[in-house]
Amino acid sequence: MGGDPRGGYMMRFHDRAEAGRLLGERLRPFAGRNVVVLALPKGGVPVAFEVAQALAAPLDLIVVRKLGVPVQPELAMGAIGEDGVRVLDGETIRMAQVGDSEVAAVERRERRELERQAEVLRGERDRLQLHGRTAIVVDDGIATGATARAACLVSRAHGAARVVLAAPAAPRPTLAELAEVADEVVCLEAPDPFFAVGQWYRDFSQVSDDEVVALLRMAGVGVAPAAALAREATARPARDESVEVHAGQVRLRGHLSVPAPVEGLVIFAHGSGSSRRSPRNRFVARALGRAGLGTLLLDLLTPEEELERSRVFDVELLADRLGEVTRWLQRQSEARGASIGYFGASTGAAAALSAAAQPDAEVAAIVSRGGRPDLTGQRLAQVRAPTLLIVGGEDEVVLELNRRALQLLGCEKRLAVVPRAGHLFEEPGALETVAELASDWFASHLAPGSHGSRTIGATA
Repeated sequence: MGGDPRGGYMMRFHDRAEAGRLLGERLRPFAGRNVVVLALPKGGVPVAFEVAQALAAPLDLIVVRKLGVPVQPELAMGAIGEDGVRVLDGETIRMAQVGDSEVAAVERRERRELERQAEVLRGERDRLQLHGRTAIVVDDGIATGATARAACLVSRAHGAARVVLAAPAAPRPTLAELAEVADEVVCLEAPDPFFAVGQWYRDFSQVSDDEVVALLRMAGVGVAPAAALAREATARPARDESVEVHAGQVRLRGHLSVPAPVEGLVIFAHGSGSSRRSPRNRFVARALGRAGLGTLLLDLLTPEEELERSRVFDVELLADRLGEVTRWLQRQSEARGASIGYFGASTGAAAALSAAAQPDAEVAAIVSRGGRPDLTGQRLAQVRAPTLLIVGGEDEVVLELNRRALQLLGCEKRLAVVPRAGHLFEEPGALETVAELASDWFASHLAPGSHGSRTIGATA
């Protein structure tokens, strides 16, 4: 696919996650070849996360800084990386007549910024070693190519045996130039002329430090085991795409992934301050996908509505929209006849429980992660779907709210407490535990012919 962004046909990615999934498909031949996926922060991280998951490969940052000629900063005379790595372009330095002291001054300034960025984003994690490995350098797009060139050179200086540069979109002439510093260049769209990276995305919002940190942490526990990778390689999704769902007068954005065959479908109801791009919910959704379940990651509010705090906590509104989305999903050909489950977080859990309490609700199972079931009110006693409440052991206030809610639920129920975990399950292994609990619960209640034991329990 390709074309001129001014009017001809072109591929347009919904967001960085979708671009990463597509790029991961193109890079699948590299799976199992001693690969490390290196993300250029910050925009490259969501793209690289999806690539790393597709290849079952480790993910790390490639933090680099270009060394610009003092009187012409846009002209690179070298680049630096972590652990003191420095790559200089002797020819440019000679022609620009830059002295050793000037090079050193530029390097000192850029290294301070490099170390600051690495500390903020990587924290105490050690940089992954590249010696003898294939480094796949990933960004969300390439414009001038200066940063990508620096990343390739620094990867080589860190000992990578092979360097592959990958991006969703880039100018064709720039890719030809970058082929000089990379062993292979992989790009989904390479038009000429090329105007701006952001033109290739419907959603090109800024990536926060918190999202980068969360994705790096999840990548550390989220590499698919060999059996799961083999399953993914042999069972491509019947449908895997961004969607828009009409709910009354608004359009809600989401991402639908349906494997073939599908054993059940789970709709994610995000909590306050979160969205379909939530790294935590995407991590759980990927685990459900490996278990043979379809997922719909959805925003129940429009971007404008998310700015209104009253809307964020309007559980009745969120529940009504979740009901409309459920009916839309049931009409999709790939989902016909499949059991539906809800995965809710925070206020999204209250919306899921409230929607499931409706007399005509066709919901087979519910999982709440750090949820606020107390916001469901009197409807809590009317929930019939088997419900699993997952709460962090250190999330004391929410844990107490869930214990009270457990007593009010009259359906099959369970309270699972994840030891030493807080509200966001950021602790090592905590989110992985959430994913395992959710996968087991949905697999036992959404699978064809499964109706649950109807035994009421309250284990922790």
